[in-house]
Amino acid sequence: MYKYLQVGKIVNTFGLKGEVKVIPLTDSPDRFSELNYVLLEDNLSQKLTIERYRVKDNIVIMKFREISSIDEALKLKNRFLVIERERAKKLPEDTYFICDIIGLEVYDLDGRKLGKVKDVLQTGSNDVYICQSYIGKKDLLIPALKDIVKEVNIEQGYMKIKVIEGLLD
Repeated sequence: MYKYLQVGKIVNTFGLKGEVKVIPLTDSPDRFSELNYVLLEDNLSQKLTIERYRVKDNIVIMKFREISSIDEALKLKNRFLVIERERAKKLPEDTYFICDIIGLEVYDLDGRKLGKVKDVLQTGSNDVYICQSYIGKKDLLIPALKDIVKEVNIEQGYMKIKVIEGLLD
């Protein structure tokens, strides 16, 4: 399991006083209201204190106390913001962080190894696990539904699925 979780990616500056545009990597951009600070993924010793934020068209405009000019803000462009796992929101039962799903081995209910999760597609209605297939050339697209995903074991690194018609074609 990862010790740090990504909560956003800085994609640009905003204005001249050091604000930045952040694509939120959380289910709710309002998550930032509960955070006093974030860290830079590529420099965990650099703590950025959240002075204020606002949401505009699914982008978070954020001001950090340590950044006061556009020149300083430009240095943050294309960098990821993270928090310590302990500061993450507690997830409901049978809900997982995407970073914990990626890399899981996928087995059918008979124990046959089908592949490995390489990405998660967020469709709105339900997630879809993109699985690099060990049994064919095409990726497997596994809907993240209780009827299909029967067991997820993050600690041991696997999930078991019910194979439905068309999944392995």
